[in-house]
Amino acid sequence: MLIIPVKDGENIDRALKRFKRKFDRTKTMKTLRERQQYNKPSVVNRKQRIKAAYVQRMKTNAEQA
Repeated sequence: MLIIPVKDGENIDRALKRFKRKFDRTKTMKTLRERQQYNKPSVVNRKQRIKAAYVQRMKTNAEQA
């Protein structure tokens, strides 16, 4: 559970912005979406390898340009 202390005289919009930033950093929504369905470890590993190859390709293209 996230706790955001609101100081006296603090604007509610500013506190809400802090809450949203803290919520995004905890990656709560990402874990909830991941738990909605089961992914086999082999599928997860395959996706990681494909993503790593893509990132590597992008880095080599950026160095050449």
